[in-house]
Amino acid sequence: MSGTSAGSAAAPCRFAHYFVICGIDTETGLEPDELAGENFEQSPLKRTFKSKVLARYPENVEWNPFDQDAVNMLCMPKGLSFRTQADQREPQFHSFIITKEDGSRTYGFVHTFYEEVTSPQICSAMQTLYQMHNAEQTNATSSSSSSSSSMDSLASSLDDGYSPTSSSSSSLSRAAGSYDSSRDTLYVSKALCLITPMPFMHACRRFLAQMHSAVIAATTPPLPLESYVYNILYEVPLPAPGRSLKFHGIYEPIVCQRPGPGELPLADFPLAEAFALLGVENLVQVFTCTLLEMQILLYSQDYQRLMTVAEGITTLLFPFQWQHVYVPILPASLLHFLDAPVPYLMGLQSKEGTDRSKLELPQEANLCFVDIDNHSIELPEDFPQFPNKTEFIQELTEVLLSFGISANTGAPPRTRSSPGSTSSTPGRERKSATLRQLEDDGRNGNLAGEELVVLELLQGNATLERLQALTKRTGVTVARVDALRAGVKSQPTEGQGNQIGGEEEELRNAKLNVQLREVFASRFTTMFADYESFVIQSAPDLESWLTNREQMHNFDKASFLSDQPEPYLPFLSHFIETQMFATFIDNKIMSQWEEKEPMLHVFDTRIDKARLYNIRAPSLRSSCYQRCSILKESAQAIEKRLMKIDHTAIHPHLLDMKIGQGKYEQGFFPKLQTEVLNTGPSINKWCHKATTAQRRKDRHRQQTEHLTLDNDLKEKYMQEARSLGKNLRQPKLSDLSPAVIAQTNWKFVEGLLKECRMKTKRMLVEKMGREAVELGHGEASITGLEENTLIASLCDLLERIWSHGLQVKQGKSALWSHLLHYQAREEMLAQQADSPAPHILERRKSDSSIAMPSLRVSLIQDMRHIQSMSEIKTDVGRARAWIRLSLEKKLLSQHLKQLLSRQALTKKLYKRYAFLRCEEEKEQFLFHLLSLNAVDYFCFTSVFTTIMIPYRVVIIPIKKLSNAMTTSNPWVCVSGELGDSGIMQIPKNVLEMTFDCQNLGKLTTVQLGHDNAGLLAKWLVDCVMVRNEITGHTYRFPCGRWLGKGVDDGSLERVLIGELVLPSGEDDSARACRTPPLQRSPSQGRRISITSLTGRDTKLNSAQIQEGIGEAVNNIIKHFHKPEKERGSLTVLLCGENSLVAALEQFFHHGFKSARLFQKTVFVWDFVEKAVAYMESADQMGDLQETTEAMKMTCQSLCHYFNAINSTSRNIGKDGKFQLLVCLGARDRLLPQWLPLLVECPVILQMYEDTAMLRDPSTLNTLISVLETLHDFSITLEASLVKGINL
Repeated sequence: MSGTSAGSAAAPCRFAHYFVICGIDTETGLEPDELAGENFEQSPLKRTFKSKVLARYPENVEWNPFDQDAVNMLCMPKGLSFRTQADQREPQFHSFIITKEDGSRTYGFVHTFYEEVTSPQICSAMQTLYQMHNAEQTNATSSSSSSSSSMDSLASSLDDGYSPTSSSSSSLSRAAGSYDSSRDTLYVSKALCLITPMPFMHACRRFLAQMHSAVIAATTPPLPLESYVYNILYEVPLPAPGRSLKFHGIYEPIVCQRPGPGELPLADFPLAEAFALLGVENLVQVFTCTLLEMQILLYSQDYQRLMTVAEGITTLLFPFQWQHVYVPILPASLLHFLDAPVPYLMGLQSKEGTDRSKLELPQEANLCFVDIDNHSIELPEDFPQFPNKTEFIQELTEVLLSFGISANTGAPPRTRSSPGSTSSTPGRERKSATLRQLEDDGRNGNLAGEELVVLELLQGNATLERLQALTKRTGVTVARVDALRAGVKSQPTEGQGNQIGGEEEELRNAKLNVQLREVFASRFTTMFADYESFVIQSAPDLESWLTNREQMHNFDKASFLSDQPEPYLPFLSHFIETQMFATFIDNKIMSQWEEKEPMLHVFDTRIDKARLYNIRAPSLRSSCYQRCSILKESAQAIEKRLMKIDHTAIHPHLLDMKIGQGKYEQGFFPKLQTEVLNTGPSINKWCHKATTAQRRKDRHRQQTEHLTLDNDLKEKYMQEARSLGKNLRQPKLSDLSPAVIAQTNWKFVEGLLKECRMKTKRMLVEKMGREAVELGHGEASITGLEENTLIASLCDLLERIWSHGLQVKQGKSALWSHLLHYQAREEMLAQQADSPAPHILERRKSDSSIAMPSLRVSLIQDMRHIQSMSEIKTDVGRARAWIRLSLEKKLLSQHLKQLLSRQALTKKLYKRYAFLRCEEEKEQFLFHLLSLNAVDYFCFTSVFTTIMIPYRVVIIPIKKLSNAMTTSNPWVCVSGELGDSGIMQIPKNVLEMTFDCQNLGKLTTVQLGHDNAGLLAKWLVDCVMVRNEITGHTYRFPCGRWLGKGVDDGSLERVLIGELVLPSGEDDSARACRTPPLQRSPSQGRRISITSLTGRDTKLNSAQIQEGIGEAVNNIIKHFHKPEKERGSLTVLLCGENSLVAALEQFFHHGFKSARLFQKTVFVWDFVEKAVAYMESADQMGDLQETTEAMKMTCQSLCHYFNAINSTSRNIGKDGKFQLLVCLGARDRLLPQWLPLLVECPVILQMYEDTAMLRDPSTLNTLISVLETLHDFSITLEASLVKGINL
């Protein structure tokens, strides 16, 4: 077809690609729209009927093929609507967007008006339908027929987007529901639509409004309508970047402008309107949800409002781009798409009078619900705030105020934890305030103050706003305005004066838009000013990068986060995990080999400029708010373009047409001549230029492709790389057969499985620390913040999987709802079987099964733990807590498998296509979750820090050498990272006890002792076991020493250091790849070697001892270099196995004459005691006169500390006292000063051999210099160590 070629040659630089007309097809007549889910109890006038694309010009454009179903569905999302002369019939404007599979977008702008139905067949069909409906209604309610029919008409009028004014509502509502062909005139909706490659919303709106006013005007337009349609399709070019363009409508010229290459991309939707509808704070919150890729559902009666808010928010994301499902207007036939288990941004049309609470959404755990008409939002739980939110809102408010717009609209946001009915929240006061603010805002096209009464009566009816906006912008007077306004005078708007006002309005809009966007863009420029430093460029060429994309780390997240101010972290740690951030970094890496993506180019230029002015340097790592500094210049660039037009398009002109066709008839859109409009001009100057440039580009591209790699292959890789972790971009609007819906759902299932694989792999790699790095994976450590983010995103994924394909939604959390069903069923079965406890899967044995009774593994029991936690108020919170608990217990996969093993329940709850009913995928999913058992998580313990937890303590004595029982009264105190239990008496002759206590966190120490009462007051303890009865974590506290006077070192109390016991159930494969173990506690071996209980002294040589000291000091230094929240226990590093105390004990024991024949064992503390006694006597004798003042002070400090430890009421024994001296000396930076004093005491000659390390000056000096490295750190000792010491 010649037309197609002519049209398509110019398409890339044409302003509009298609002009489309949709409406009723008189040949097929009235077809009910089943897909819209119609209610046949409604009056026929209110039902939905199928619309058709009646005409489109041209027939097709090569690179934007016409999608008839999609265009028809989006031009008339509710299908055809009918009216009679008694109803309101104002024209409506809305826009839509079609996103293709590759992410490219096409915009549609639609002007809908009502046209009289002239076809007698359609009028009689409507009459028949009405009579049938009336008869049914009469039969159904014969007793009270009159009231029911009036109720029906009222309901149906409410059910529609337009409600009559209250003054005449009774008469209108009676007429609105009825139709009599002899008495009434029937009208039907018709839509004129322009489809364009770029969102020139204002220009298209004005063109279509002028087109409609030509149809209803009493006089014929200057030229046939074909001339204007032809002009905009073929003769109006897209403005060049950085230029403005003027073209001619029917009555007045239209101006549009396009930003230059260094400016923010084009956005023509009025942002001020989005801010006025939601309020600044609400809009910032919705914007944050969008950045974090949550599910966002916009809800409004007005399609254009849905588009304005959706486009407004996505525009503000610069330099990032929304990567997921984006359907600002969701047609009624696509409601099943709300089931999509992926992030989405969708708009749903609300019907007037419908309450938000009646809206059943498949999933709400991660949903941000935006009720536009009521100016309110509902936020998901656990929602991080945007950095510097308060200052940011302040700056935006100031920009709005500078344009005379008040910014305080919008109801305060609600999170899901506080339900409350939506309808009551925005009261009449807020509404009238909102209307007053909207009234001041000229750009919203609202009525002036005198019509406020009507507005309030209408409760913010959107129709009036749109009507006034239309008349103001186009100079049209719409019929029956007087009736509509209930007697308020309409303002005459015909004439040229209005044109100037319209242009000023447009300039003001454009300036405000760009200034608001600049404030948002400047936040990202500040936050990501140094992002390039953290991009990892690892591949040598594009091909190898694309092929290995999935395995590669592209961004050093840990380093980036450690470089950010603390308040930014909750938001940034989530944001850098999103698909939009990953795509942004991918684009950055690909820009080494190909042309930079335009938005990235603009962003990088801005960062370079900021660096040039040195804005960032002083504020690095500071959370100080930086205001946008380029507001004025950005507005000036637009003003300059709009005031001085760069290009004027060809005027519309007469075409070579057949005379007499398309006769003009007022109020009816004529049938246009297809032959003329399907064929574009054969030669066009600007098209020719562009095509030559295009050819040049194509030639260059072919040469470069030829050098790099085959283009098809590259495209394949590119698509794969881009679709990583991302599912469908857009539902297919055209074909809605069951097969297509099934295929869509299948894509979701595949996407969910892929996402699960990626997430579990990431969690494993991040958690495996050093081993992961050795295996060639990215970063060495995972921060607690990052771990929390990953676990939160796993919770979100599980919620999405559980809400996919639900039969009936119950509660906000699909997973918790399923668990409750399971619990109810199991408890019922247990009662029937008369068994007291629910079904127990297996027993989980621990290493110490000799003494510690095994903990039952029970899904129901874990649920009960969560249900008993009063801190958690919502189902979503309970589901997340249950996931964290199962993950910490390494039972997540097993529990979910158990839950899904009840197939009858799964079938009852889920549709056939649901993820949970795809057997093979479900198995793979559980397998991926099983891999998480290879690492240790404390994600429950570390988050729920205030809950009460039952603990079980078991004391295990060494039976061979000791009476298991003692006559004395034993006691125990358990300490953890979050606190201690306090001293608890153990009942006599009992070795096991349980106690409830606020969460202690990871356990660190146990103090164990007795009061030395009775005859058998000696106790040889092997170890103490403590278990958290909720998480099942078991800690072993080795002892291997006596407690009693006159045995061992005479200790009645010992501080034992804990180590986490690995469940024996873990198989070797999981062990082989597990996290490096926690620092081990003092093993029995070390202690026994000192007391020579077993006679097996494991003597270390001097080199090994020195290495041990170096290692111990190193571990303490590393501990302090970690972020504070991730350091773990310092006590373990000071007193555990391979700790500082253990290493120094080895040092002091080298060459120590400890064992004496027929005498008591001598301890290192005995040596210290003698040395201190010598110093004190020397001081009294005056022998220290010649020493320096510093030396004196050191002497005094050692004696002071020694006496404080010796005089404590605690019976901690000689080794316990030595441990305490080392810890206090390290804390107060005195240890290196004390060592030379001890060496200079004559006592050393009696107690140490000549070869002892302590007597070797060079070794001693090395030790002192190593210990001095700890002076840089502030050491805090656990309370259990220093209890009762008075310094």
